[in-house]
Amino acid sequence: MCNFNKQSEDTKALIHLFMQKAAQNVGGTNFLLALIEAMKTKRPNPLMYKECQISSNNTIIKWNKVVFKDKVDVLEEILVGHKSSENPDFNILNIENAKKKKAILNMVKTLAPIEFIVTPQNPNDGGGFNFKVFDTVEDDNVKINPIFVAMFFCSTEFTKKALKYEF
Repeated sequence: MCNFNKQSEDTKALIHLFMQKAAQNVGGTNFLLALIEAMKTKRPNPLMYKECQISSNNTIIKWNKVVFKDKVDVLEEILVGHKSSENPDFNILNIENAKKKKAILNMVKTLAPIEFIVTPQNPNDGGGFNFKVFDTVEDDNVKINPIFVAMFFCSTEFTKKALKYEF
């Protein structure tokens, strides 16, 4: 998931276009990268940050719900299992183990309503952007949003490659 070179051409293009637009809407590439770096400093995971807000010098990301460790652990287990996946659009419900599937469904129910809102601290820098945890949430099909993964789980190098990508 966090290896930009192993993404499909469509996913690379999607992430590139979104990151380019996102950078424009928060005042530039450096502001976006600074926000991602600020998020990386929050341990053990920025999603569990009680204030539901992280800010860099120029940009703020906010979300509407604290995520507890058990849900982050399930999400990280999924991402680690698909870390070098050639298929980034995998359905996270494609799992045989009923106990794990139930844990994943509970995590999906908890995280699906969360929306992340990124805004520049100076309104003249742009209008900001927002995104959700999942691209698709249907009965038997749940796909994680690659933008969410890039912002919260991948390195800044991933984002840099996405911003420089040419198709």
